Amino acid sequence: MAKMIISGEPAESTSGQWMEVRNPATGEVVDKAPKGTVEDVHRAVAAAQKALPEWSALPSARRGEVLHKAVHLIHEHENELAKLLTQEQGKPLREAVLELRRFAHTLEHYAGLAKNIRGGHIPQLDEGRYGLILKRPIGICGAIVPWNFPVSLMGNKLGPALLAGNAVIVKPASTTPLTDIRCVDLLCQAGVTPGALSIVTGPGATVGEEILRHPAIRKIGFTGETRTGKHVMEVAAQEIKRVTLELGGSDPMIVADDADLDQAVSAASVGRFFNCGQACLAIKRLYLFERIYDEFVQKLCDKAKRLNVGNGMEPDVRLGPLHTAGQRQEIEEQVADAVKRGGKVLIGGKRPEGVDYEKGFFYLPTLLADVPEDARIVQEECFGPALPIFKVKEWDEAIAKANRSIYGLGSSVWTRDQGRALWAAERIESGYTWINSAQIIYDELPFGGVKWSGLGKEHGSEALDYYMETKSVVVGSG
Repeated sequence: MAKMIISGEPAESTSGQWMEVRNPATGEVVDKAPKGTVEDVHRAVAAAQKALPEWSALPSARRGEVLHKAVHLIHEHENELAKLLTQEQGKPLREAVLELRRFAHTLEHYAGLAKNIRGGHIPQLDEGRYGLILKRPIGICGAIVPWNFPVSLMGNKLGPALLAGNAVIVKPASTTPLTDIRCVDLLCQAGVTPGALSIVTGPGATVGEEILRHPAIRKIGFTGETRTGKHVMEVAAQEIKRVTLELGGSDPMIVADDADLDQAVSAASVGRFFNCGQACLAIKRLYLFERIYDEFVQKLCDKAKRLNVGNGMEPDVRLGPLHTAGQRQEIEEQVADAVKRGGKVLIGGKRPEGVDYEKGFFYLPTLLADVPEDARIVQEECFGPALPIFKVKEWDEAIAKANRSIYGLGSSVWTRDQGRALWAAERIESGYTWINSAQIIYDELPFGGVKWSGLGKEHGSEALDYYMETKSVVVGSG
């Protein structure tokens, strides 16, 4: 059975209870993890308080070396970790490998920034006085990560937090704790001061809530749905904690009539169906110019029909199961609502048939047309393999409809007119816009949403600012 990691050592829960982790494709138990308690969070906090002086006192270059070593260990264990990730999350094995490489790349990126953490010097503030700007770690940080990309989204928090000299307590999703535990273990093996990095598994209502409320934890990095993010912000405010929130999205994709259709179709397919559509940055609304609408829809339908649905451990599978029964039910309800309001199912819209699919949470890739804008699948975040497609006449209409959402995470534009593309990027209300590019996140660029999609930035050197305090010092000549 898997165990939590506290003070650099495996630890069981004080409750003595365990949680089953099941494979979404088969329903089989993969392993068990401790059902953590409030007391377990307190143990992790005490370990962090003990380790923080030593870890934060290390030169940032030394902390960078630890992250570099962790990257090598992740690569060495890639096959083992990828299989475990597929078994507990459901995604195809090739996607699990990509996620682990993304995790390693993020750690490597921040390791590479280790010698670039700088303060500032302001000469001649006044007669006989100059100023210094110091950068200091915040202290103990809580990292609350979801089940859809449990490893890479954990890396978004661990990279900048650890490099900046903070201690971190990770709270993984209860359904996907196993790979996170192994990755935290490898980071500890790489040389993180024992106690400066812990992982406490258990229900969000107990473990997650205590991380939010504990006064010694000064920063919360959270990725999850918007409703929960509001709660995180509300509770953290009681202790004036720093928060970074990466929340839901309903990303629009606009394809103009001068776009490279084959490339755009490929990007739409990957952008919607990668990880069975369970991504905050997935394409969730597709806007096509009238002239290319029919051709584009036919190409996309053909491509989606070729996606092989099945157990992610099979090498030819491109679409695994949804993560839980509840997740599938929500998609089914959103599709049914769209059809009830006049929408038309072009392909999919149901569960696959056959004995191979009976025990898993499978759902066919689904494309919808003629969906009214008040349908749930348009107004809400659709966290599964279903995509509504809309016909628009020109740019102003496309952008107006793209912005008609409470969310503002990502967006994409396809056109050969670079001037028009940049014009559109300036007007679309989102934190990230891709122009003629698949939706790939780069560690070099800051990432975060606007409106109900979040607060603060991850990735880029900017993320370090969210894990450091800035202090001003005035020095007199004496």
